[in-house]
Amino acid sequence: MLEIFIFSFLIALTGALSPGPLLTYTIYKSFKEKRGYLAGIYILLGHATIELALILILLTGASIFFQNLIILTIIGIVGGSFLVLFGILSIKGALSKTNDLDFTKPQNNYNRFKGNSYIGGILVTLSNPFWEFWWAVVGLGFMVNFNISFENFTGLILFFIGHELGDIVWYLPISLFVHFGGRSLNIEVYKYVLLICSAFMIIFGIYLTINIIFFPPIM
Repeated sequence: MLEIFIFSFLIALTGALSPGPLLTYTIYKSFKEKRGYLAGIYILLGHATIELALILILLTGASIFFQNLIILTIIGIVGGSFLVLFGILSIKGALSKTNDLDFTKPQNNYNRFKGNSYIGGILVTLSNPFWEFWWAVVGLGFMVNFNISFENFTGLILFFIGHELGDIVWYLPISLFVHFGGRSLNIEVYKYVLLICSAFMIIFGIYLTINIIFFPPIM
């Protein structure tokens, strides 16, 4: 069971480290609001709420539609392959960065989400098409590989906690850093952290692909 928690945490962390709408929104709210030190907490709560709802939806759908071993195997292979591809693209992106990351100038305008940070966390998450795609292939592939289901309730809880913890250990420190005067993050530090996580993503993606082929889920 421990491997479910560890792998779920590491996979979530690799995704959180890659710049995206939720990170940009967290930076925006943390920097702009008077109580911005709380923004990251509320945003993550909103993000976790919608992810829990999606996990439950996926599990319900899997119990109804994904009873075919061939379909489950395909899901596992696609999920593992996508992790490998995403890891390669992350490495390419990390190597191409040459300047410090300026946390005070988010690239996107989030004025339409300037209200409640909890609601904003939900809306920004839902507005990101990559998030839905990630869960449809990588998230579902992980659950198939590790038999995450309602029957395996302990595994389900560990999977969810590990995944959300991966977001917390990156987004929360960044939120506090930005609010209390942070202006930029040294790109060399960020680059090497991202490279290490991306390498893990590739290795784990290969593992998932091989594992689902030679050790398919028991029906």
